[in-house]
Amino acid sequence: MAKMKKKDLNFFETLLNEKKETLLKELGYYENHSMRVTAKDNSGDLSGVTTHPADQASDSTDTEQAFRLASREGKYLNFLEEALHKVKLGTYGICVACEEIIPKPRLEAVPTAKMCIQCKMAKEEEAKRKNQ
Repeated sequence: MAKMKKKDLNFFETLLNEKKETLLKELGYYENHSMRVTAKDNSGDLSGVTTHPADQASDSTDTEQAFRLASREGKYLNFLEEALHKVKLGTYGICVACEEIIPKPRLEAVPTAKMCIQCKMAKEEEAKRKNQ
């Protein structure tokens, strides 16, 4: 099985850690702003009067969207953690299908990629055939 050069592993470790840091900041933003702020909070109205039903529906929709985004971002965080673990093991950047090194441009575009383009396309074609 091929192995990525140490210099490239260091490059991707830095890239993955930067993406992870950015993601954690974004998740903090979602938690601190989108999930806790209501229309009443935004308006500055601190009275005990209930907000308009349309405002409550909007708040609910905003909260649901924030949870969906946070869920998606949480999955991406798991992919980043898995990739960082592979860097530590020295197995990062190796296609799980053909066991060849995934080209650097692909990993720069999708640092959590587990397959080279050829194997990914073949897998997608196979899935299309099964669904027909």
